[in-house]
Amino acid sequence: MAGATVKDDAGRQLGRTGETGHLTVPCFAPCSLRVVAPGFRESHLQLSADATVRLEPASTTEQVTVTAYRAPLGALESPTDSRLLSRTALDSTPAVTLDGRIRQLPGVELFRRSSSLVANPSSQGVSLRGLGSTSASRTLVTEDDVPLNDAFGGWIHWEEQPELSVESIELVRGGASDLYGSSAMGGVIALAAERPASDLAELRSSYGAEGTFDDSMLLQTKHGPWGLLVSGGVLGTDGYIQEAPWQRGPVDIASSIHSQNGLFLAEHDGGSLRIFVRGSGFNEVRANGTPYQTNGTRLWRYATGGDWRGPHSSSLTTRLFGSSEHYRQTFSSISNLGIFGDPNCSYRCGEIPTRFSLTPDNELGAAVHWNQPLGAGLLIVAGADARDVRVWDREMTFGSSAALTNLHDHQRDSAGYAELMWVRRTWTVIASGRMDWFQNYDGQQLIWNGSSWTPEQTQPVRTGQRVFDPRLGLARKFSDHWALSASGFRAFRAPTPNELYRSTQVGNQLTSPNGALLSERATGWETGLATEWRWGTVRSSYFLTQVNRPITAVTIDAESSPVLLKRENLGQIESRGVSVDFTLAPRRWLALDGGYQYANAAVTQGNEYLGNWIPEVARNMATLNVRAYRGRIGTLNLQSRLSGRQFDDAANTALLHGYFRLDAYASRDFGKRYQVFAAGENLLDRQIEVAKTPTTTLAMPRVARIGFQVRLGGEAR
Repeated sequence: MAGATVKDDAGRQLGRTGETGHLTVPCFAPCSLRVVAPGFRESHLQLSADATVRLEPASTTEQVTVTAYRAPLGALESPTDSRLLSRTALDSTPAVTLDGRIRQLPGVELFRRSSSLVANPSSQGVSLRGLGSTSASRTLVTEDDVPLNDAFGGWIHWEEQPELSVESIELVRGGASDLYGSSAMGGVIALAAERPASDLAELRSSYGAEGTFDDSMLLQTKHGPWGLLVSGGVLGTDGYIQEAPWQRGPVDIASSIHSQNGLFLAEHDGGSLRIFVRGSGFNEVRANGTPYQTNGTRLWRYATGGDWRGPHSSSLTTRLFGSSEHYRQTFSSISNLGIFGDPNCSYRCGEIPTRFSLTPDNELGAAVHWNQPLGAGLLIVAGADARDVRVWDREMTFGSSAALTNLHDHQRDSAGYAELMWVRRTWTVIASGRMDWFQNYDGQQLIWNGSSWTPEQTQPVRTGQRVFDPRLGLARKFSDHWALSASGFRAFRAPTPNELYRSTQVGNQLTSPNGALLSERATGWETGLATEWRWGTVRSSYFLTQVNRPITAVTIDAESSPVLLKRENLGQIESRGVSVDFTLAPRRWLALDGGYQYANAAVTQGNEYLGNWIPEVARNMATLNVRAYRGRIGTLNLQSRLSGRQFDDAANTALLHGYFRLDAYASRDFGKRYQVFAAGENLLDRQIEVAKTPTTTLAMPRVARIGFQVRLGGEAR
């Protein structure tokens, strides 16, 4: 560790470790020393022989941001707004799903309010900075430089990652298309995966109300430069009926999920060069609230690459990745006619199958990233990436318009980017830019005429766009505790094949595709004030983002069953507001974190929706997490989330009321290897409105779980 200060027992400085992390000092045994390093607790040692010095992280440490600019920056030096969820924070979160865990950060919301345990995949896009989302996410999710957004629909598979395989999560708010391209309009969520470090076996299991279960296992071994890690799990729930009690009918059943995941990682870390190969698999089956409405996903991912650390702190990263997915879904319209002629039923009595869809897709991508210091205080970053997606959508429609159709689509995004970072005393200046060439081609729409496949009269249009996204950011430190920052950016999101060519349905709302959609373009800026002390960090920001041509679902026929909507480029939306984040440790046994976001998000240009709120965006959101720890007692974590009212449609006629939610987690360690825990979500059992499609659906009721964790070998946490 470079920059660690070594002192004697009287506090006199004996020296500081150099760039290689080494220092030699004269001292007679037994030798009493004090070691101090930024971000770590001071360590008092008495050495009489060779020993390993272990430094514990401080309760609050200066956060190092690598996601936003692909280069390490301290919290006060970074022009961007970021938050880090450590493994400790993830393990002590009451939520059973990954999306539930990141919702402890203010301003984070899915397209709709429901948990991914019961949400239709097409409503699992992420919303940051009040930008909202559609079925596709306006936030990019990555793991080890590999994008995880669904190649076909842009949504996120939150149950894809084995629980114990995620080491930490970093959230970066604000447009980041200058380095990451499409979908990084609202920010980036970067998952850091566990890597083999020792011989270790770990098991975590829990079970609770509504048949909710979560079991995850991790095995790893490390011998010299060779490491191997295997992880997997099962997660799901028997679920509950989402339809509000006063609107239910005989057709309504519980929404549920049963999923399995697995991951394999092998690597050779020779010090300056790391080479790895990784593969993962994911399978889920969902019931979406009626007997016929179901969907399933089977997804395989693979990645390989290397990380090279060269002389003078230079580095080179390469990635080759891909995925193969099969997605299926059934659709229906809800009938108010009596089931089998039952005269006593007049509302939501049954359903009429309307469509079956099978959508396989293949994804292949590559990325290279290089950085090189150019003297003191100057760093250049450069890279390129490409992503190729092929989609086949095979559909069968029923009823009077029965038909068999087969769609093929090919998308490719190729890009190059560069960044220059200059650090001079208290100033940090960053300039970057990226050029994307997005193409949509080789599209073909076929229909079965009874004996052969024939081209439809209207075929997918070949499109191509070149998009340049620059960014300029600067930060200025005032003393060791205060800093001002500002940044301006452009960003974009290309329409997904799902938005261009395939209808989607949530509840009784059917959204039609639009092959003429253009990419969304965002322009924004942020400014912030941050302070960092031994007791914690507080960061406040003002942000403004304008999105031109946002893709929005517009109501076409509100009286039909299902209700008909269509995707359109609306005109312009704007989100402006303030956010405050804090991470405090007033006592060694007590930690507080949370924040508040106000987002005035509305339509600022366009049609009859001018002035309306952006759907699915609450103007006020706040979180507060209180974590207390005593070794002889255990851990108690209380998490609360407050969200104001919002609308579920572009016309602002479907109002969703605000809510308050309280969750809790408690654990007790028995020795260093065993732990028991209990978790409760929605402890006050509030009826939280999720959507009006057009009937009201509710979030999960109170759910409690109990579980245990066993960790054998390795370092005890």
